[in-house]
Amino acid sequence: MQKTIEHLIDQLQSIFKDLTAKDIMVTNVIRISPERTLEQAKELMRLKKISGLVVMEKERMVGIVSIEDIIHALEKNRIHEPVARHMTLRVVSLQEDEHLPQIFEKFNRYRFGRFPVLNDEKRLVGIITKEDILRGILEKFRVLYVRDLRRQNVLEGEMTNHSLITGEEINKSGAEFVFPIDYADVTLAGIGAARLKDFLLGKGIPEEIVRKVAIATYEAETNVVIHSSSSGTIYCFPYESYIRVRVEDQGNGIEDVDKAMQEGWTTATDQIREMGFGAGMGIPNMQRYSDKMVIVSESGKGVIVEMQFFL
Repeated sequence: MQKTIEHLIDQLQSIFKDLTAKDIMVTNVIRISPERTLEQAKELMRLKKISGLVVMEKERMVGIVSIEDIIHALEKNRIHEPVARHMTLRVVSLQEDEHLPQIFEKFNRYRFGRFPVLNDEKRLVGIITKEDILRGILEKFRVLYVRDLRRQNVLEGEMTNHSLITGEEINKSGAEFVFPIDYADVTLAGIGAARLKDFLLGKGIPEEIVRKVAIATYEAETNVVIHSSSSGTIYCFPYESYIRVRVEDQGNGIEDVDKAMQEGWTTATDQIREMGFGAGMGIPNMQRYSDKMVIVSESGKGVIVEMQFFL
């Protein structure tokens, strides 16, 4: 069991290695002053349903008090003493730009339950527990691997008219925006994304959201042109609370989606890379700029990418 967990952690570190402490941390840090009693700290932890508090004195972090400290104080009948007498002074912190493997390494090395996060000015900006790491991974897990029967149903046509994200039926012929992708000329890659951008701006969609849609769609469109050896289509469905973009092709497909989502991994030829394409950022950028994403593919059976962008 332990080996299985360790293997899972290794996989998670590999897949989400670009997550930073800033992406994962909780910014609403519950804190307490050193002159407060451990009894008050205990009650605050109970009310907030947390197991540790950052101890702050005049906006300066001076320690951490945990539920373990509370237990020790109860055992020795010292629960009415000030936090300052029992808090952990040797505080190991994270920088907000540290990545997930570095964060895991500190959890393994120090065995602490939580780490405060500091910015470049050494000011407290957040806190991370192992639960926060799990939550952060789940929130960032925007690329869902659709396998087995569901993937078969999609690729073999039984679910091509259903949303990959919500499962609801969609009418592609009724999409407000449709753009056929021409794979024969690589210099045309991105034309569809540019026209989609103009379409959305014309509908009054905020520029920052349109920018994200355009970047993610550009990457999906470029992947069709340089990898699929097949024509493809961009569909856009604007809804009241979100925008759905779907990019499909019937070409070569993706042999290994795990590898394809790693930054820098590419199967593009030298000629394509010399033209400025195929840097290995396609799927990672789609993941980064969309709010939800599902990608369905299999070698020789094309690719379907569906993305949602919340308004």
